[in-house]
Amino acid sequence: MSNILKNLAIIMDGNGRWATSKGYKRTVGHEKGSEVIRDISIYCSRHEEIESVTFYAFSTENWKRPKYEVDFLMKLLEKYLKNELLTYQEYNIRFKAIGNIEEFSKPLQDMIKHIEDETKNNTALTQVMALNYGSRYEIVDALNKLISQGKEEINEKDISNALQTPYSDIDLLIRTSGEKRISNFLLWQISYAELYFTDTLWPDFTSHELESIIYQFKQRTRKFGGLK
Repeated sequence: MSNILKNLAIIMDGNGRWATSKGYKRTVGHEKGSEVIRDISIYCSRHEEIESVTFYAFSTENWKRPKYEVDFLMKLLEKYLKNELLTYQEYNIRFKAIGNIEEFSKPLQDMIKHIEDETKNNTALTQVMALNYGSRYEIVDALNKLISQGKEEINEKDISNALQTPYSDIDLLIRTSGEKRISNFLLWQISYAELYFTDTLWPDFTSHELESIIYQFKQRTRKFGGLK
């Protein structure tokens, strides 16, 4: 029996390198990368198994980048969400943000909450955007939430339910650009995920390559700590 792929996660890496290799500013790579998010989300919404796709869009460490690049990313995110509402509605995609968005500008926070509200009843796919996200922070935040609720003993199910993500486990994690690390992304949720690293830079990533990766995922043996 082949593996079932319900929850997919993607570390989108390589926008800057893609742009500089072509003589463009790094920001051009981010713009191109946002188009790929749309294409991959549409593909996932049409896939018979995939229920969610989580994109690592902006980490808690990304604030260390040059101010002009961070400012551009904030404006690009707001523009992307504004333009994507029609796409979400057309393809029946629910949008959900995870991470500490309270550090964003008030207009951007309002835009994120508006898109979440407008798409909350869509059912073909949940597109999760990790924004100002760090997995260690998410886990600590979940534990503090449980403590504040008066929990004296905490089990795995409690933690899973207290996390921001609308699922408990990731089935397949993909990272583009040839880097082979997790970068503080969904550490709890990928405990038994299959990992796939591709040399393709994110702006060159296509649904055809994703389809090929999913095929390879189907051929793997997932043991979940057992013998078979």
